[in-house]
Amino acid sequence: MPEIDIGTISGENKGVAHLPEEIFAIVPNEVAVYEVCRSTLANRRRGTASTKGRAEVRGGGAKPYRQKGTGRARQGTKSSPILVGGGVTFGPKPRDFGWKLPKKVRQLALFSALSEKCADRKIRVIEDFKFSEPKTKKLVGVLKNFNLELEPTLIVLSKYDRNIFLSGRNIPWLQLTDAWKLDCYTVLKNKFIVFTESALNSMKKIFV
Repeated sequence: MPEIDIGTISGENKGVAHLPEEIFAIVPNEVAVYEVCRSTLANRRRGTASTKGRAEVRGGGAKPYRQKGTGRARQGTKSSPILVGGGVTFGPKPRDFGWKLPKKVRQLALFSALSEKCADRKIRVIEDFKFSEPKTKKLVGVLKNFNLELEPTLIVLSKYDRNIFLSGRNIPWLQLTDAWKLDCYTVLKNKFIVFTESALNSMKKIFV
């Protein structure tokens, strides 16, 4: 079972946390990781691009000019796709690009991403902490104590904490999430993953 030091918000060592092998020490499945990331990005697409076909553009009643004698190619309608202002051939229409994967595949991808981070020593565990009021400077100080300043970092909390989330929303390299919302793409997007003690316990309850 992997072990990792638990740090205090001041950067000191508090003890040792035991990481579940089922989550942090499996053989990564690259296919599952690829499919989940692909699905995540597809589900984020808005799919609102839209063009008008020849039946939807304005005009198209009478012939634009007579059939013969002009030296130009014959045209039957102004809405023809080959004319300026005409319809678009095979243009995009609003659609849903999203698709879902089985829960076990998404879970396998998450465990694979966390196992890779653990093997690369990119996971940190910190004691539970709270702020009496939103204070970005305090949260930046906590990250400095772990040498995580200016590094893409994800802090995983056991549940939503308004003051902590408000403190971190103006930090460009920081992302915060709840344990039950954690996903493979978010893990891979950040260089370091910081779990609070309660968030780590929540992971055990959810997945083990």
